[in-house]
Amino acid sequence: MVAFRRVMQILWLVVVAALAAGLIKLAFFPDGTSTSDPSSPTGELVEPHYSVTRATVTNDVTLTGTIAADEAVALPATLNGVVTEVLVGVGSQVSAGQPIVTVKGQGIRADGRTYTATEQVLAPVAGTVSSLPTLRGSATSIGQSVGNIAPTTFHVTGSIPPEQLYRLSQRPSEAQVTVTGGPAPFTCTGVQIITPLEGADPTSGSASGPTLRCAVPGDVTVFAGLSASITLAGGVAEDVLVVPTSAVLGRSGSGVVYLVQADGTTTEQTIGLGITDGTQVEVTEGLSEGDEILQFVPGAPADDGSGMNGCVQNGDGSAVCYGVGG
Repeated sequence: MVAFRRVMQILWLVVVAALAAGLIKLAFFPDGTSTSDPSSPTGELVEPHYSVTRATVTNDVTLTGTIAADEAVALPATLNGVVTEVLVGVGSQVSAGQPIVTVKGQGIRADGRTYTATEQVLAPVAGTVSSLPTLRGSATSIGQSVGNIAPTTFHVTGSIPPEQLYRLSQRPSEAQVTVTGGPAPFTCTGVQIITPLEGADPTSGSASGPTLRCAVPGDVTVFAGLSASITLAGGVAEDVLVVPTSAVLGRSGSGVVYLVQADGTTTEQTIGLGITDGTQVEVTEGLSEGDEILQFVPGAPADDGSGMNGCVQNGDGSAVCYGVGG
């Protein structure tokens, strides 16, 4: 029995010694396997490629716009004389051609001779009399405004980023408008693209950049101040060669892509450009279906919509990729 206890004590000492030795090794003699230095890259950098393919490009430009009432129209007098009668008041609803005031005075004939006449100033448009400062007995002169009519018509206006004008080389005459919380989408006619002139009075209220304007149909119910989405159709190209816009240096008429050679090197390739939808652009010449190009222009990070912002080439020939792998 005594011998058995001695054996058990010896075994217990052996186990304790083994555990102690293991702990000492872990503490002072760690595994020699090397760990990665987070400051040194370990992966191989590969610039993403794109294989030229065919697709349909729809060149729709969408803008954010606002509904606005058409500007007030002035009521110009046609005689040098005196107002003898005021026929309506401010706030009155009038129709086009309705008499507003009567003026008696001197008219001028085509040969330059004057004559005494009585004429009525007529409303040039239907709407509401918004101002009428003229009183009976007030003097008038030819062309002088005797009041204003606020028309019942509306228009849509929206700012255009200047670079989007490249996509509107063929200026559309109409646009599709969707009013937030309003009626069904409708066609807005008489599209104008207005660009402020150099030297224009900055206090005149004109926009600082290109502005689109088009007329709301008279049978569509809208109110001033409503927001709207404006879509301009710039054309459709079906079954054409396309490349991502991120791959092209240049946006209108012609551009440059980086063509991948059989040995993996790249060369600059000038290509002809057609219409674009903002994500991909039509290739009219310079590439064939299946050609491999760099998906991103070296030195110009771009977003292709996937959250991968592309690669930037450094001066020493190395590259850094943004947004790749989180």
